[in-house]
Amino acid sequence: MRAWWAQTLAEVRMTVRRGETLLLTVGIPVLLLVFFSEAHVIATPDRSRVDFVAPGILALCVLSTSLVALSIATGFERSFGVLRRLHVTPLGRRRLIGAKIAGVVVTEVLQVLILAGVALLLHWHPRGGLFGATEVAAVLLLGSAGCAGIGLALAGRLRAEVNLAATNGLYLVLLLVSGIVVPLTSLPPFVRRAVVVLPTGALAEGLHRVLGRGVAVTGTDWLVLGLWAVLAPLAAARTFRFD
Repeated sequence: MRAWWAQTLAEVRMTVRRGETLLLTVGIPVLLLVFFSEAHVIATPDRSRVDFVAPGILALCVLSTSLVALSIATGFERSFGVLRRLHVTPLGRRRLIGAKIAGVVVTEVLQVLILAGVALLLHWHPRGGLFGATEVAAVLLLGSAGCAGIGLALAGRLRAEVNLAATNGLYLVLLLVSGIVVPLTSLPPFVRRAVVVLPTGALAEGLHRVLGRGVAVTGTDWLVLGLWAVLAPLAAARTFRFD
């Protein structure tokens, strides 16, 4: 337990010290939040643009941190031989993966606080109440675990340069089709059917339902998020290579 906690703290410190990671996890989400809240680029289902944009940007925080930043950093650590050295310590494979996921969750708490503060300054009015806040926390946690599992699975199998390209490409695709900044109603029907089984799609939809409309997350979204939260980290743990 002590080794896991020490590695978790190390992951958080390394994240906040990397300038490119801070740009991805804080700079870009804040920029997109302000831009799409103030500019009439897309049609939104809510009267107040920020009421639609803010929940989607919270989902983007999970995508950028749990999947993209984690995958890229881990991929280069593996390429440079850092993970091979950690593998022979008492930390082991499972606790290393667990520490990386826990470090991501701590980072995302900071992201949510920053983004929520900026959104409130833009006159965001979140709905859902106390029960909704509990649902939001659970949805973010499950979405983080699922996205982190995908990111670690990619980082553990692909060369660092290939993983960098694949992860950035996946980021752009999921940003556009998961209902994060573009409403699902604006997408073709076949895209909407595919998106609902993705962790980012279920995550964004759940946040929009609770924070945007004040209604509960659907059973389908809970099922999708739960399956990804369990299966993706397990797949990463089983397939991850340290060299």
